[in-house]
Amino acid sequence: MPRSPEQIQQEIDAARESLAATLDELAFRTSPQRLKDQGKAKAQAFLQSPPGMAIAGGVGLLVTFVVTRRVVQGVRHARDRRRVVTVPVPVGVRPRR
Repeated sequence: MPRSPEQIQQEIDAARESLAATLDELAFRTSPQRLKDQGKAKAQAFLQSPPGMAIAGGVGLLVTFVVTRRVVQGVRHARDRRRVVTVPVPVGVRPRR
């Protein structure tokens, strides 16, 4: 049985509304602000959980260790550069300055 033009128009309108609803849902799901807020909330929830706090503490401890080690190595390197090495100079030879 053939469809009438009104039925075809109604099907087109229904498909258009369905497509518009789907596009609106996709736009909502992929909204940058919404994704940012969702990621921020998940990160905060994780960092407030016991495993998250342990990881954050471990990372903090590691950073402190690395920074302290770099500072100590820098001090040692500077101290080694300032050391004066004396070399015996033969009599009659004038040292350069």
